[in-house]
Amino acid sequence: MERSDFDGPNVDRPNAARMYDYFLGGAANFAVDRIAAEQALAVTPEIGRFARANRSFLGRLVAHLCDLGIDQFLDLGSGVPTVGNVHQIAHRHDPHARVAYVDVEPVAVSHARSLLDGQPHVTITQADIRSPEAVLSAPGVAGLLDFTRPVAVLAVAILHFVTDDDDPAGLVASYHRACAPGSYLGLSHASAITMTADQVAGGREVYRSTTTPITPRAHDAIMAMLTGWQLLDPGLVPLDQWRPDTTGEPVANGYGALAYLP
Repeated sequence: MERSDFDGPNVDRPNAARMYDYFLGGAANFAVDRIAAEQALAVTPEIGRFARANRSFLGRLVAHLCDLGIDQFLDLGSGVPTVGNVHQIAHRHDPHARVAYVDVEPVAVSHARSLLDGQPHVTITQADIRSPEAVLSAPGVAGLLDFTRPVAVLAVAILHFVTDDDDPAGLVASYHRACAPGSYLGLSHASAITMTADQVAGGREVYRSTTTPITPRAHDAIMAMLTGWQLLDPGLVPLDQWRPDTTGEPVANGYGALAYLP
């Protein structure tokens, strides 16, 4: 997430949002992204499994939030649009649900704008999630979501692209302060659950060449991001174990959770 992303897509270096799109079989990526993605898969196929498991987790998460009565969503680092977007799931439950997407990557934002053209109650904002004040005051966010009412903040597969220097726990706390009681935080984060040290090092090396280096974190470090939120069952668990709709899925190297603001 570099500030230069506001100037247009960087096609000389791969980008995690476009690599993620490639892992999911999308077409909103460049040759440089596909090469890096294949390099990552060669080091550890677990990265592709995480992408698929994370997308499935997002679908279950949004559906469950709708069942809980949530009708406002702030999707941080929403990425390149693909099948099963937040607004598609939410609008199946409530056609009036409001969804504010936020991403810094120009290709993701451009595709989202094209996809969302004419869609009511949905916006896309190009902003850096590491600047909460800018995100929360953006017209596409402040003009759509009512933060005096409960909102679901989605930080799905984004915080592992926030370095320790940028204080991911402090960043989540900033969004926490903007939320009314009754709000929720949905979170997923890459973690080396079954990966070897060599696989982790190899994967990080590939992402180091991108505009978005990755920092997998252990369970305790991810839990620290949930401070101030009340963790709901089944807790912070591997993605495939969070309210699964199938059984026998392989463990994906990432954790997911849903938490509540009392």
